[in-house]
Amino acid sequence: MTTFILVAGAHTGGWIWREVAAGLRESGAQVHPVTLSGMGDPGRPAGPGTDLETHIDELLLLIDELDAPEVVLVGHCYGIHPVLGAADRRPERVARIVHLDAGMPQHGDQALALVPDETVRARLLHRSGAGGDDWLIPPPPSPEAWQRWGSVAGIPSAALARLAESAEPQPAGTLTQPLRLTGAVSGLPATGVLCTGNGSSIAMVEGLVGLGDPRFLALTEPRVTFFELDTGHWPMLSRAQEVAAILLRAAAGEGHRVSAAVSERPAHLGPFLLDVPERRRERIGRVDLHLPGDVAGEPSGAEGPWPAVVFVHGGPVHPGVRPTPRDWPGFVGYARLVADLGAVGVTLDHRLHDLADFGRAAEDVAEAVDLVRADPRVDSDRVALWFFSVGGLLSADWLAAPPPWLRCVAATYPVLAPMPNWGLVDARFRPAVAVRGAEGLPFVLTRVESERTEIAATVEEFLTAAKECDTAVEVIDVPLGRHGFETTDRSEGARDAVERAARSVLGHLRG
Repeated sequence: MTTFILVAGAHTGGWIWREVAAGLRESGAQVHPVTLSGMGDPGRPAGPGTDLETHIDELLLLIDELDAPEVVLVGHCYGIHPVLGAADRRPERVARIVHLDAGMPQHGDQALALVPDETVRARLLHRSGAGGDDWLIPPPPSPEAWQRWGSVAGIPSAALARLAESAEPQPAGTLTQPLRLTGAVSGLPATGVLCTGNGSSIAMVEGLVGLGDPRFLALTEPRVTFFELDTGHWPMLSRAQEVAAILLRAAAGEGHRVSAAVSERPAHLGPFLLDVPERRRERIGRVDLHLPGDVAGEPSGAEGPWPAVVFVHGGPVHPGVRPTPRDWPGFVGYARLVADLGAVGVTLDHRLHDLADFGRAAEDVAEAVDLVRADPRVDSDRVALWFFSVGGLLSADWLAAPPPWLRCVAATYPVLAPMPNWGLVDARFRPAVAVRGAEGLPFVLTRVESERTEIAATVEEFLTAAKECDTAVEVIDVPLGRHGFETTDRSEGARDAVERAARSVLGHLRG
């Protein structure tokens, strides 16, 4: 008989698991939905001293009381923090940890990153999390406001209303106190249940692993499995029976396993889909210039000035990944392509190493643009910016207030709005809002037919906003194309799309 302990996310308690618990019990499992201190149980009131350790201790007490050799700990959203803390202290009692649309917090991490309100986060960062008059964080005031805490896709209206009515203020210390781990939890079996409507998917996990990010290497171990649910952030309210079935399968060790593919060349390091001549490349700090007219190894030709196209990669990319993005064949290929067409192709490494780094990455891009425009071989009045994947969010600053020298913005398989579960992303990085200030700036969008659902939704949001404000967007579709297709697809349609996009951007620069 499997024993489950279910730990809910912020502002909610054991009541949120009612239907999931019923489904598990029907299958013969023992189920213990937990209501932690301050989350609605009159017997466990919260106070200024209630913090993450309080919640961990409560889980430890329950584990120690249960007449079960092992338990399956299920943590949703914030709930994964006390779950990991308890599992780290009782690893011998834990059969598996299930991350239900929850992150992978590490030693020293705070759950504060889950709070979508930047003002609240900033205030809490400057206080201890205990004492004072603001030791409680109120829940969203209405059903509509819950969207900011995660996608509400699939939740029936009555269940969403109950979520809003039953939510409790969250003790601030539970979010500001860092998680303490000894490392004992790292070897336990684990399962991730990814909710695609909230911005997570197995394909995204495999993409992160494929980049060589060492933070995600553990996800390729045999002890780790994955499931997907096509719903939002509260699957226990939108897909309760499916959640129960998945938890039973997870407890049995089932699920998708991600391969490290260590013996294969990662997809992003495959050859560029077009054969373009190598050009003379100059490296200046984090910026590379691929110069037109100068074939590598031959005497220098004309010195411009030429227009320039700055290519902005996505991420997050761990700082230890090698080669760095500016040396990836795809970006080098694009830079050589525009150099072949008579413009300076610029690749750069920006420091989007984590979802909290968009501000720093935006500064890096701005510095690179200033460096490029100051180069005497570049026509400083004819510059285009071309964004890829998650780097698409960095286009927002340029769309909101385009300078006169910015002749075009391009984006290829971009993410054009933060995912619902990206709580750390500053609200300024939302191109679907920023496009209203574009004032006729040309935008060239390369869209792949087989895009991940969660990313395609952000593109549609952007296109809708652009249409409402009469911003012209040229859409170039890649038939059957996938995210990162330039190094995996050499079809005629894919090659044609890349060439069309490049010629369109160069046309705007020359116009």
